[in-house]
Amino acid sequence: MGEFDLIQRFFKEHSRPSAEAVPVGIGDDCAVINPTAGMQWLVSSDMLVEGRHFLSTVAPERLGHKALAVNLSDLAACGARPRAFTLALSLPRADEQFLAGFSRGLFALAQAHGIELVGGDTTAGPLNICITVMGEAPRGQALLRSGAKIGDDVYVSGTTLGDARLALEAFRGTVRLPGEDFDLARQAMECPQPRVALGQALRGLAHSAIDVSDGLVGDLGHILKASGVGARLEVDALPRSAVLRRQPLAMQRECGLAGGDDYELVFTAPAAAAAQLAAAAAASGTAITRIGCIEAEPGLRLFDAQGRALDLGLSSFDHFKQA
Repeated sequence: MGEFDLIQRFFKEHSRPSAEAVPVGIGDDCAVINPTAGMQWLVSSDMLVEGRHFLSTVAPERLGHKALAVNLSDLAACGARPRAFTLALSLPRADEQFLAGFSRGLFALAQAHGIELVGGDTTAGPLNICITVMGEAPRGQALLRSGAKIGDDVYVSGTTLGDARLALEAFRGTVRLPGEDFDLARQAMECPQPRVALGQALRGLAHSAIDVSDGLVGDLGHILKASGVGARLEVDALPRSAVLRRQPLAMQRECGLAGGDDYELVFTAPAAAAAQLAAAAAASGTAITRIGCIEAEPGLRLFDAQGRALDLGLSSFDHFKQA
C-alpha cells in the first residue's frame, strides 16, 4: 500500500467537509477554509511521540482518540469552537490493522465535536503524530492565561484528576492496582475527554484558563506568571476518583498535583460568578470544583484541609529536564 492509497483509504474517505465551511479539503496543496464573520481564529499544535507520550501497548483506536483529544483540549482552554484540523503522521510501516483502529478513534472524536480533517502529511519513520487544530471564538472573547485577577477563585474540571498518572505508575510497577482500578485509570490516561463545551460556556465568566497537560502545579503556575499574581491552593479539595482515593494520601497528592495527562481545565473566575459557573458546568455536563483563590503575593502556596502549609516539593513534567 502506497502513501496516497493510505491517505485515501484511512483518512480522505472519512473526511467530508462541507463545501460552505471548507471549499477545499484533503487533496490539494492547501485547504481552503471560510472564516465565520466576527470570529477570531485560534490555532494550536501538539505532537505525540511513541515512548514519550504513549506506550507501544496502547490500542490504536485509543491512540487516535487521544491524538485529537489533547489538541481539542487546547481549544477548550481558550473557549474556542473547533473547526478543522490537520494530521502529520510518521509510520514505521503501512500497518492496515493499526491504521484502521487509529482512524476509527480519530474520526469518532472528530465527529462528536464537529471538526473536519482538512490536510496534513504522511511519511515513513518512527511512530510520531502531530495534529494542528483550528477553532474560533468571538472577537476579543478568547480565554487566555493572562487574565487572572486578585480575588478570583480557582477551579478545576472533572472528577478523575491524577488517574492518568496513577495508571503510568502502575505501568512502571511502582504501584499495584486491582484489575478494575487499573482499567479505569488506564482509560483516563488513554482516553481523555476534552472539555470543549465547558470551555465555550466559560467565555464571559472566567478571567483565565489553561488545560492540565503537564501537571496542575506547573500549568496553574503558567497562569500565575502570565497574570502577575499568586495563588493559594487547597490540596485536599482536589477532585479525586474512588480509584485514586484508595491510594496513600502522599500518592493522591502527587498524582493530582504533578501527574499531568489529565486534560482538565483549570480556570479562575470572580467569586461573585459562582452560581453562573455552576449553571455553566451543569449545562456542559462537566463537574467543576473550587480548589483555591488568586492572591497578590507571587507564587503558588499549598495548604491541607486543616489550613496547614505544605512543602511537597512537586513540579510538573518537563520534556527536557526529565529526558
